[in-house]
Amino acid sequence: MPKARAKASQRTGILPIQDIRALVVSDAIHAERSFSPTQIQPASLDLRLGDVAYRVRASFLPGGPGSRVGVLDRLKELALHKIDLSSGAVLETGCVYVVPLQERLALPADIAAAANPKSSTGRLDVFTRVIADGVSSFDTIPAGYSGQLYAEICPQTFPIVVRRGSMLSQIRFRTGDPVETDDALEALHKKVTLVRGGAAADVRGGIALSVDLVGDGNGLVGYRARRHTGLVDVDAPGSCALADYWEPIVVSDKKRLILDPDQFYILASKEAVHVPPTHAAEMMPFNPLVGEFRVHYAGFMDPGFGHAPAGGAGARVVLEVRSHKVPFILEDGQIIGRLIYERMVSVPSVLYGTDLGSHYQAQGLKLSKHFRV
Repeated sequence: MPKARAKASQRTGILPIQDIRALVVSDAIHAERSFSPTQIQPASLDLRLGDVAYRVRASFLPGGPGSRVGVLDRLKELALHKIDLSSGAVLETGCVYVVPLQERLALPADIAAAANPKSSTGRLDVFTRVIADGVSSFDTIPAGYSGQLYAEICPQTFPIVVRRGSMLSQIRFRTGDPVETDDALEALHKKVTLVRGGAAADVRGGIALSVDLVGDGNGLVGYRARRHTGLVDVDAPGSCALADYWEPIVVSDKKRLILDPDQFYILASKEAVHVPPTHAAEMMPFNPLVGEFRVHYAGFMDPGFGHAPAGGAGARVVLEVRSHKVPFILEDGQIIGRLIYERMVSVPSVLYGTDLGSHYQAQGLKLSKHFRV
């Protein structure tokens, strides 16, 4: 159990890597096993799976604030069976699993947190969310929370192999409300150029991103996931032959793509995105006003993504697309989502990119690190 609570901060913003490390030292973030050197990112912490997984009948949330019913209490009611992860196990598509995470929190009164799938997790079409005891929403950790964290995992397209220590989710810590206003975002764009390459920059309500259905000269605009494939080991980069899991999508004369609601697609934005060291960004995953489809599972972009000095000039946003209920036509250049920028408490001591050997820096259209050409 955590031994002490960290002091509250008077600053507003997303906590950088050095402040996350301070939370670890103070036991505001605690784990029985030592933290991995690569686990703490410029503005987030990767979360590790624990020893067991529970297959459950359905997704659920525990009771709200003040409820005495925790996640483990609900698991006693809903779990179908318990799976040992110490040597690895297969999580099947269409099934829901809940895994206690290795990390526990004892947050200061003014520090809250939000979770999201890691980039590689989203690009595998693995739907994962973090649950906390007494919290009635997914991926949301209220300020001052003290207790266990759990991952809900549901592979949608590929069956996956996971084990104790696998990292599918990440968590970001914040004080106050660091989201930039429209006016501040417009001023920041004029100063450091947050987006280029698409239509005229639209920064109202976040940076607008559009879909690229032209490609880079070879005609390739995306990938459609195949069905009934082999396993994907989440801890084995380069272990899967691309052609066995993905069908390439080439540009059509009409520069449009019809999304099948039963399919998963990897596409890319027209725009190149820049997240300066002073900020972090998050992709809003779903907006019914622009269409009944989801465009992103893994929403966090660390400071330094697309930042030229960090080796990221020209980084586009990879879109993890799944249509809801009905077929939907995407047109080249159609706005499909918005990128929200949040201020950092301070510039991270390490940036996303060359400092970390980041896999998705300076990316164009790119599948997860598990697939080889």
